[in-house]
Amino acid sequence: MLTNYDYLVITFYFVFMAGMGWFFRNFSKNASDFFRGGGQMTWWLVGASAFMASFSAWTFTGAASIAYEFGIVILVIYLANAIGFFLNFTTFGPWFRQMRVITVMQAIRQRFGPGSEQFFTWLQLPIQIFYAAIWLFGLAVFAASVFGMSLPVTIVVTGLVVLLIATMGGSWAVVAGDFLQALILMPITVVVAVLALVAVGGVGPFFEQIPPDHLDLLGSRYAEYGLLWVIAMVIKQIIILNNMQDAARYLCVKDGGAARKAAMLSTILFLVGPVIWFVPPMAARILYPDLAEMFPSLKNPAEGAYVAIAMKTMPAGLLGLLVTGIFSATMSSMDTGLNRNAGVFIKNVYQPLMRPHASEKELLMAGKLITAFFGIIVILTALVYSTWENVGLFKLMINFSALVSMPYSIPLFWCLVIRRTPPWSAWSTVLVCLLVSLLVSAGPGWEWVQGLAASTGLTPVVDWAREHDFVASMAANMIIGSAWFLGSCLFYKNSSEEYKKRSGEFFAEMHRPVDFAKEIGEGSDSRQASALSKLCLAYGAFISLLVLIPNPISGRLSILFCGGTLLFIGWLLGRSSKRPNSPAE
Repeated sequence: MLTNYDYLVITFYFVFMAGMGWFFRNFSKNASDFFRGGGQMTWWLVGASAFMASFSAWTFTGAASIAYEFGIVILVIYLANAIGFFLNFTTFGPWFRQMRVITVMQAIRQRFGPGSEQFFTWLQLPIQIFYAAIWLFGLAVFAASVFGMSLPVTIVVTGLVVLLIATMGGSWAVVAGDFLQALILMPITVVVAVLALVAVGGVGPFFEQIPPDHLDLLGSRYAEYGLLWVIAMVIKQIIILNNMQDAARYLCVKDGGAARKAAMLSTILFLVGPVIWFVPPMAARILYPDLAEMFPSLKNPAEGAYVAIAMKTMPAGLLGLLVTGIFSATMSSMDTGLNRNAGVFIKNVYQPLMRPHASEKELLMAGKLITAFFGIIVILTALVYSTWENVGLFKLMINFSALVSMPYSIPLFWCLVIRRTPPWSAWSTVLVCLLVSLLVSAGPGWEWVQGLAASTGLTPVVDWAREHDFVASMAANMIIGSAWFLGSCLFYKNSSEEYKKRSGEFFAEMHRPVDFAKEIGEGSDSRQASALSKLCLAYGAFISLLVLIPNPISGRLSILFCGGTLLFIGWLLGRSSKRPNSPAE
């Protein structure tokens, strides 16, 4: 279990992260700075942030449980992420940056009009809050069950730290925090993977002892998975990462070229990271075939597979560092969501509908207040979740994404490549897809559906849809939703000339490269590198001091590796900060 050294590391982490907001408080002079870094952020900052914001502690709990029980089929999700980010690199990343907006909803307004802007705005706000609360709740359940931490206290403390980061420093603190947390997470997970392999006797014995089925990427021998599940998951991740809603991550970078570099960095990290992350839970399958004895309070003991190995192998101090890595995976997703949600509300509701003549100072203050408000709502929602019973984190996340996120994302993907659609095409597609999701998820349980299926001989189809609800909802949404959106092209000719002109201007702007020198001015690369250098050196020095803790030589070397990685990156950034700023990458 956790030692006093581990609690010291965890405490330092929370204090350090909370201070990020204060450290970057002067980076935001206006709403553009607060919500998208003024379009000046370097590609390596945004790439690391995009990577960290694309997964949460669920990776080390719910996803780890799948690796423990079924093997490498879980890699499909993360390889699909790599494919999605690679499409960002080849096509969509530059398009997103070239929209030249502060929030995505402004781009939706340009593409479809004010009605669609408000529809998607009011739909996105609760969806993002729901997501953030799930992440926070999942993290708290895990920390409470495995480490004995208080569930409500974990929810409140973690939520408040995220709130401080996003409220005080805005997008600068959020993205910089994500970058630093990536540098904490990656080396510590490398250490866990290496120690896990050592614990089972090495690479050779690892592959000899794991069940053969665990090496089937398609999971074809398990009823829950198979080729259709893999195809559905790949399609889902590609759509999720390449729709207009996810353009927000690239609005921060300097130009289209920087967007490509950021996307490629995320692609590489998603090719490397998951291979490292899922070695420990698969090793746990060898060493701990029955995790229920180790984690009796976990409803799904397999969710403790990752930490089971860490408890066995990690030296004092590093287990606490691993806990901070797991926390960082969730906090990076939450702070990004909070900042994005607040930006949407301020620029798409508050300013145009309530205060059209508000000054930049007023918008900045309102942005901080609404960020705090949304943060409190997330914390309260997570506390409500904590009263629920028998919540399966893996199933909850996957099904919510398929049933709710996909209906929202499908039209925002097609609208980037299909031009001649009427103004109602996007919001109507969402409504159609939500109806489809309702029918697929709840329909098989309705008596009249069962009766109709029995009378038409379709009972096997209904039973299959109930057992494979993720695949069924994905297939139905993709086929029906895409057909509806593409079919709306038939009504484009009835659209107003004003709409056709505005839509044409949107596409022309999206394909026009950003001239950073003319549109933004001088970059702040050196200032960014200098700030991150100081943070990396400070955190790296703290971790390196943990070598003084009484540990075997392997433990001290592991600590030096983690601390040395941060010190080395800090040194590189320090050297980079001495170079003169360039107007563009």
